[in-house]
Amino acid sequence: MSDASLTDDMTREAGFGDFVSLLKPRVMSLVVFTALVGLIVAPGDVHPFIGFVAILCIAIGGGASGALNMWWDADIDARMRRTRGRAVPAGRIAPGEALGLGVGLSGFSVLMLGLATNWMAAAWLAFTIFFYAVVYTIWLKRSTPQNIVIGGLAGAFPPLVGWVAATGSMSLEAWLMVALTFMWTPPHFWALALFVKSDYGDAGVPMLTETHGRPATRRHILLYTLALIPVALGLGFTSVGGPVYLAGALVLNALFLRGAIRVWRRDDAAAEADRYAAERGLFKLSLWYLFLHFGLLLVEATPLAGALQWS
Repeated sequence: MSDASLTDDMTREAGFGDFVSLLKPRVMSLVVFTALVGLIVAPGDVHPFIGFVAILCIAIGGGASGALNMWWDADIDARMRRTRGRAVPAGRIAPGEALGLGVGLSGFSVLMLGLATNWMAAAWLAFTIFFYAVVYTIWLKRSTPQNIVIGGLAGAFPPLVGWVAATGSMSLEAWLMVALTFMWTPPHFWALALFVKSDYGDAGVPMLTETHGRPATRRHILLYTLALIPVALGLGFTSVGGPVYLAGALVLNALFLRGAIRVWRRDDAAAEADRYAAERGLFKLSLWYLFLHFGLLLVEATPLAGALQWS
């Protein structure tokens, strides 16, 4: 985006799209998908309309937490190149409007999920919103380089919420889906941090690249990838997994490990020379990594894949 287009974007009045952008629809789309998978692969039958309402409530709750995040982070968003054009730091939406939207949608989504499914699911949705908006956004993000590690739990809970909405209970399978997303989050965000360069430092966010250095970040990416692989493969041996999931997971994790090793072996001089090709490649792969793992779980839930399940 050029400086002129950015200036024009920051001076225009807010439209409907600006309020939608507060809900972080692109980020939350993956969150909603994992919740949908958690609901579908859970044992038992859910009426399609109830399932639709449940996923809609989870989507609204995820969007609400995004609005609360943008309200609180308006000051640091204004100092980062990739976020300074957002509606709140650009002045198109007042912070109080973002706060009101976030709080209102939070209460609505939790109440409706409880009425439509069960109050355990509603409680987990409320906790997820609280964890993202308060524990991660207000506390962890500005106070510790472990912000992404611990804060990753906020994005990891949706498949559990979907499972509980369908069953009214928790299980090993649901928690392994949580663990998969939780362990995936650090290498995903640290790969991004390596090639956005000084954005986090300029905003005063203690990302690992700023507090421990870029070589340490590369080592951490590899270590978390090694910890992620057994969690991802372990899902294949549960009731929601199977040979189709396991075959796909083996390929995806081999590719992810190869990418993490490439990033670990490089230094910044090599990265600068090819414009962070390996780091960008790992980040792009990480987006597909999580989506495809949960997509494979959906495939395992189909009747055809069920015929191939472990005896």
